[in-house]
Amino acid sequence: MKDALDRERIPRHIAIIMDGNGRWAKKKGAMRIFGHRHAIQAVKDAIEGAENLGVEYLTLFSFSTENWSRPQEEVNALMELLVKTITDEVPMMMKNNIRLKSIGDIDSLPKSAYEKLAEAKNTTSKNTGLNVILALSYSGQWELTQAARHIAQKVSEGKLKLEDITQQVMADHLETRGIPDPELMIRTSGEYRLSNFLLWQLAYTEMYFTPVLWPDFRREHLIAAIQDFQKRERRFGMTGEQVKS
Repeated sequence: MKDALDRERIPRHIAIIMDGNGRWAKKKGAMRIFGHRHAIQAVKDAIEGAENLGVEYLTLFSFSTENWSRPQEEVNALMELLVKTITDEVPMMMKNNIRLKSIGDIDSLPKSAYEKLAEAKNTTSKNTGLNVILALSYSGQWELTQAARHIAQKVSEGKLKLEDITQQVMADHLETRGIPDPELMIRTSGEYRLSNFLLWQLAYTEMYFTPVLWPDFRREHLIAAIQDFQKRERRFGMTGEQVKS
């Protein structure tokens, strides 16, 4: 499957909504956290697959602002799993020249998770290969609200004029400033919605939905999504004739 890909048209940035852990666990007759634990291999496969294909940015929707409302036992288990996974995967990231980044309200994370995340980001900060971006305590509406507040503050302080606010100014105040918008967004588990993920950045992103539950996601599924992406004509509001010319 990999050989069938056009290496000149590999998406520069892929974003993934990793969905279906709970349903996967339920099918096994287990607790939801069982699905979260078994999702780690899918994360590894996605990262290694993206790195091998030459993808520059991989954003993983790991924990939304809405997820804080889940049962406290599940939230605690997820945070513990986050700490362990980050700790365990730093050697792999260093070996493969992978840089770890994050977007979201990371100040809201438990101290142990915050510190391990900061440590891993610092350790991998000089790596120049694939950028893995964890969206943690993140939502698109939260991000846009934060950006609006920061811009309004600058206007009130006289640092920015109202008439100077452009789409680029807005983009420069987002969590993803300096990062290209995703070209491909993948959502697993058969759901067809964005779930408050990268609402600004996905304006012209190609979307791929698969019924595969996230714990079962492997490299071949990533390759299948990229193959589908490469069959599409990206027009950005233009006609097909304009794109071809």
